[in-house]
Amino acid sequence: MFSLKPKEGGATLPPPTPPATTMLWRLGTVLCLILILGVGYSLYSTRAGLEQRIAGLEEQLAKQAGALKAARTQATDMAADLDVVRKRSGVTAQELASSRKFAERLKAEQEKAREQLATELASKASSTDVAAVRQETSTKLAEAQQSSEAKIGTVSGEVKTVAANLDVTRADLAASRREITDVRTTLSQQIARNSSELGELRKKGERDFYEFDIKKPKKNEMARVADIQLQLKKTDPKKAKYDLLIQVDDSRLEKKERTANEPVQFLVGRDKLRYEVVVNYVDKDRIRGYLSTPKDKVLAAERPTFRPE
Repeated sequence: MFSLKPKEGGATLPPPTPPATTMLWRLGTVLCLILILGVGYSLYSTRAGLEQRIAGLEEQLAKQAGALKAARTQATDMAADLDVVRKRSGVTAQELASSRKFAERLKAEQEKAREQLATELASKASSTDVAAVRQETSTKLAEAQQSSEAKIGTVSGEVKTVAANLDVTRADLAASRREITDVRTTLSQQIARNSSELGELRKKGERDFYEFDIKKPKKNEMARVADIQLQLKKTDPKKAKYDLLIQVDDSRLEKKERTANEPVQFLVGRDKLRYEVVVNYVDKDRIRGYLSTPKDKVLAAERPTFRPE
């Protein structure tokens, strides 16, 4: 075998050089590491971007769900307003049932649309179709909002119609109240507070007057005055108040907490003749006053009955 040791007194030999294959292997290893790092960084960047897009999509879904909830609340409030207007203006039971069913159907449709959007978004939230889901969600939300606005507009129109009817009803009621006030004023001017004033009313000849003096009965007897019957129930002389039971035709009318010289009016017979009881004096278990009836039965009838001749 050959020896690499230098000969004594000779020159030192250089170290052997590595073969070319070793250098190539090292270079390949470095390149592989660089490629692995590049691929890892690319995958990390892609995943981070996808997570950010999914988070943005979830935030958008939450906002859209809030908008749907607000639309549903608005529809429910309008339905409640419609119910209040119905109670004040006398809307029929059929109209109320129709409005209530419409509000419930609108609420169910909005809830169904929200659940469907949430389900489809959960099933399609992947790295390949996030953009498609976003576009589809926006489209469906726009359609749901348009449908809700159209239906809410319909409810608003119904509320405006009912409000207009309510204004007409209020106007009619105000007119009726004015007429009642005028009638009460006219009748109050024709009240006699004593025998002298009663005599003056008799002289006018417009009505008939029947004086009475009634005591509280022990066995619920009725006192006849003209063609009606009266029964004293209770008196309060200090406050000049009394309770009176009136037997008219086949019905009984109970008048409570009435005051002296206050006209107590009621209708009698098929022609609705207006009778009037006025109590001038309230004593303990006793009242005194008069009954006023129309003299001309035909002209005084508030609802004349036409009979065959």
